[in-house]
Amino acid sequence: MSTLAHVFEAAGIATVTLAATKSVVERMQPPRALFCEFPLGRPMGKPGDAEFQHAVLARAFAMLDAETGPVLEIYPEVIEADETPLSCALPPRFDPSLPAAVDEANGMRKAFDRALERRGVTSVGRVVDPDGVPGALQIFDDIANGALWKEAGIPGGNTTAVCHDIRTYYEEAALELVDGPPPSGRSAEAWYFESTQAGRTVMAARVAIKEQGAPHPVWFYMAPGHR
Repeated sequence: MSTLAHVFEAAGIATVTLAATKSVVERMQPPRALFCEFPLGRPMGKPGDAEFQHAVLARAFAMLDAETGPVLEIYPEVIEADETPLSCALPPRFDPSLPAAVDEANGMRKAFDRALERRGVTSVGRVVDPDGVPGALQIFDDIANGALWKEAGIPGGNTTAVCHDIRTYYEEAALELVDGPPPSGRSAEAWYFESTQAGRTVMAARVAIKEQGAPHPVWFYMAPGHR
């Protein structure tokens, strides 16, 4: 968004960037930026709170009075993330000879198949289909334990797409296992990264790939930026 702000300004269109990450706007220096320390995915701060959202917008639009920049303002109220992991039962270990994440992914398959039968469509399959999820987790487990990421056989060589397929597989399966009402996106994300062996394995592989000197996009986008 900061890059687009520069493009629009060059075309004569004044802009204000609502920034969720302060370091980014400090580096990119868009002409006007309002840093809001809100949970990612909530640029207006409080869902359903029109008064608060209008206050954020008013603060942002007021910055249009600044004719020169870059100008960076910080919204005075901080909102902490309030999402807790969804309540979802995970399958017990079946084959202890396998890495925990691989065994877990195999155990999630029946729930995934029920979800697929009910919905008739899945978002899994950018580079890894449901059958390939355990194998992809095996590769990430290998990397976390010292294998070189360039030689590990990452499907398509695309860490981001593989991680998207794995996470989607888990979250779609979770819809068949969750206790209570359907989860929000953030609670499903928290569950995946904080409660599952797959999430832990992906994060461990992410660290290992970074430490092996991989380019920033290769490891960074394996998980949401705030993680």
